[in-house]
Amino acid sequence: MAQSAFFFLTCLFFANTYLFGQSDPLKIGIAGLTHTHVHSILGRENIGDIKIVGIAEPNHELAQKYADQHGFSMDLVYNSLEEMITATQPEAVTAFGNIYDHLEVVQICAPKGIHVMVEKPLAVNMQHAKKMKALAEVHNIHLLTNYETTWYPTNHRAKNLLDNGKIGALRKVIVRDGHRGPVKIGVNEEFLEWLQDPVLNGGGAITDFGCYGANLMTWLLKGKKPNTVTAVTQQLQTENNPKVDDDAVIILTYDDCQGVLQPSWNWPIGRKDMELYGLTGAIYSDNRNTLRVRIAEGYDGYEEEITTLEERPYPHNDPFSLLVAVVRGSIKLNPEDLTALENNLTVVEILDAARKSAKTGKTVKLKK
Repeated sequence: MAQSAFFFLTCLFFANTYLFGQSDPLKIGIAGLTHTHVHSILGRENIGDIKIVGIAEPNHELAQKYADQHGFSMDLVYNSLEEMITATQPEAVTAFGNIYDHLEVVQICAPKGIHVMVEKPLAVNMQHAKKMKALAEVHNIHLLTNYETTWYPTNHRAKNLLDNGKIGALRKVIVRDGHRGPVKIGVNEEFLEWLQDPVLNGGGAITDFGCYGANLMTWLLKGKKPNTVTAVTQQLQTENNPKVDDDAVIILTYDDCQGVLQPSWNWPIGRKDMELYGLTGAIYSDNRNTLRVRIAEGYDGYEEEITTLEERPYPHNDPFSLLVAVVRGSIKLNPEDLTALENNLTVVEILDAARKSAKTGKTVKLKK
């Protein structure tokens, strides 16, 4: 049997084992279709753990396009989130609209006891984020944030190796995320409309991709906030991104290490990679599945080990699997976890500080 086929059957086995004895599939509503990450749930393999009961999207032309692509009925589509909730009674809602609207999604869902998962980042600013946190706590709902890099086996192996002393004490982390830019990669009009809007997205590349590094740093450092945030932004494609930055460098300082985040819409090749540097070696998460570990020898020598990793086991391999597990109570998130609310409040605080630093030209100190 081919390795990929064997792995798929293994995942299916664990999924079925995990679901055995569970209640019915989690009823999920989708809030918006303008974020193209929505294809991750619309095109997801049906393994029986979730059921999409409704979609709130006023743009029926867009909804029809995706219905034709993924084979769902337009009967699932409603003009508003309130209408969809009233008609379908979802247990959880996944937000796939602009980032500014994340607050409204929580404002509608939380009082009804409906759990929410949003696409990264959590919110456009700390004002929104604090309101979302208060609503989640008062109404006792789970509020998760999804990042593609949360599901990378390489990032989890890298953290495990770091925590076990493989490269000594951590001193520097470099995270690079991005691509050629939304226009150059052909993002659809509905997505582009808000992705390049400083209000609806909270910024350009500094928000779109800066959040990945902030999320990973907060996780690696077990929830610690940086002491200072320093950022520089540029607009290198004025013709393509007239309203927002498309390149940024964010420097985070901690008591004993530094994080350098390089979010950009100017990378010639799409990338989401991370480098960890300790006192005795380095770990490179080159992509989702390729990990390199270098142990220092002498001045500039090193011994290198390269590993290709399999996907993580269910329910840690997929955002919607984890959502089911958290809602059903079989997994309890730690505050520093990548999808956890506490981690992502820190992410938004870092992004706010980075935007302020870039605007003023000054380093921003975060309150302890």
